[in-house]
Amino acid sequence: MSYIPARADTSIVGRWWWTVDRWMLGALLLLLAYGAVMTFAASPPAAIRIKLDSFHFVRQQMTIIPLALGIMVMVSLLSARGIRRLAFFMLIGALALTAFTLFSAPEIKGAKRWINLAGFSLQPSEFLKPSFAVFAAWMCATARLEDRFPGRLIATLTAIVIIGVLAMQPDVGMAAVVFAIWFSQMFMAGLPLFWIALGLLGVGAALFVAYQMLPHVTQRINLFLDPSTGDTYQVDKSIDAFVNGGLFGTGPGEGSVKNLLPDSHSDFVFAVVGEEFGAVICLLIVATYAFVVLRGFGRVIEESNLFVLFSTTALLVAFGLQALINMASALHLMPTKGMTLPFISYGGSSMIALAIGMGMVLALTRRRAGASS
Repeated sequence: MSYIPARADTSIVGRWWWTVDRWMLGALLLLLAYGAVMTFAASPPAAIRIKLDSFHFVRQQMTIIPLALGIMVMVSLLSARGIRRLAFFMLIGALALTAFTLFSAPEIKGAKRWINLAGFSLQPSEFLKPSFAVFAAWMCATARLEDRFPGRLIATLTAIVIIGVLAMQPDVGMAAVVFAIWFSQMFMAGLPLFWIALGLLGVGAALFVAYQMLPHVTQRINLFLDPSTGDTYQVDKSIDAFVNGGLFGTGPGEGSVKNLLPDSHSDFVFAVVGEEFGAVICLLIVATYAFVVLRGFGRVIEESNLFVLFSTTALLVAFGLQALINMASALHLMPTKGMTLPFISYGGSSMIALAIGMGMVLALTRRRAGASS
C-alpha cells in the first residue's frame, strides 16, 4: 500500500504533497510513461541501423527517465528564491558550454551542438530555455517593482547574446524558442507595442538572412514550400505513417516507419505513435500537453507575485511551443526542425532540461510559491 502523507504532516515531503499541483504532476508522469513505451517501440531499429545492440537506446532512456523524474521532484521542492539561484547559475554554465561548442564540438548534420562531457554526449543549449525563462522573468519583475532598474534591457541583451550564439551553431529552432520566451516576457512586462513590433521586424529580418546564408535553412524552407525542389523522403514517410495508422493504429510493434526513418526515435517519434497507436492516441498526447500548459496558466492567472507569474508563463510557453514544433514538423505543417517531443522523444539532454523546467513550474505553482520571496 502506497504512503500518502496526512494533511497534518509537516515534513518536507508532506508539505510538498499537499501544496504541489498533483493534477499537473500526474499529466507529466503520463508523458514520461508515453516516452517509456515509445522508446521500446521506436528505438531498436535506430540502434540496429548504426550497428549497436537493439536495446542500446532503450537501456539508456530507461536510466534517464527515473533520473529525470527525480530531478523534477527535487526542483519542485525549491522556493522561488531557490529557483532564481538555480536558473542564474544554470544560465551562466549553459551559455558558456554552448559557446564552447562553436570551437570544439564535432559537426553533426550541419550543426555544432553536442559536446562530450565526462563520457556523455551533452547538448548544453537545451538548458538555456528554462534558465533564460526564469532569469528574464526575474529581470522583468524587478523592473516593474523598481523603476530605475534596467531589467528589460538586461533581459533583452541576454536574449540577443543567446540567440547570436545559437545562430552560429546554427540552431534556428532553439533560437526561435528563446525569442518566444523573450517576447512573452516583454509583452507581460508592459513593453510598448512599438518596441515589440520593432522586435518582430528584427526577427523577420534575421529569418530572411538565415534563409539567404544558411544552406540547411534554405533547403528546409524550400522543401516545405515546394516539395519538388528536393528530397522529401522523411516527411513523406511520416505522413504515410499517419495514413497507415488510421484511428486506432496498426498495433504496438507492427509499424514499418521506424525501420525507414533515421530519426524515428527522436525527431519523428510522433509519426511512430501515429502509425502504431493511431490518431486517437495522438490526440490524447496533444490533449495531455494542452492540459499541462492550460493547467499551469490557470494556477497563476491570479498570481500577485510578478516573478512567479512571468516565470511560469515563459516556462509553459517554451514547453508548449517545443511540443507544437515537433508535432507540426511530423505532420508537414511547418518546415522540419530537429526538436524533440517533450518527455517522449529519445534524448538525455532534452529530457533532463525539460525535467528541470517543469520542476520549476511545479515549484512556482505550489500553493505557497506566490508567498515565497
